[in-house]
Amino acid sequence: MAGGCRVFSHRSPVTGRQDEKKSRTGQDRRQGAVYQGAFEAVIALLIAVGFGYWLDDYFDTAPWLLLIGTAIGFASFTVRLIRLGRWMKDENPDEARQDDESE
Repeated sequence: MAGGCRVFSHRSPVTGRQDEKKSRTGQDRRQGAVYQGAFEAVIALLIAVGFGYWLDDYFDTAPWLLLIGTAIGFASFTVRLIRLGRWMKDENPDEARQDDESE
């Protein structure tokens, strides 16, 4: 190129695709973790309630052990969702900061 000037972008198309792929992979990972966390929380609740129901039937103490199982299941459900929320916030510090600024 005699006399011409070429302008080069600081980002090549390949780098852009790699960034997009990384972003998509991170998003897929977060979505998978959300589904896994929700599934674990619901299963923990169902197991605790089922175990309380079985114990009530076994010891003939209805409905006390079912209520205790429900409370334990709900507590484990809540703890799991809180941990998931903290993990999501740690995983995306920029998005969390933007949410705090918009409020």
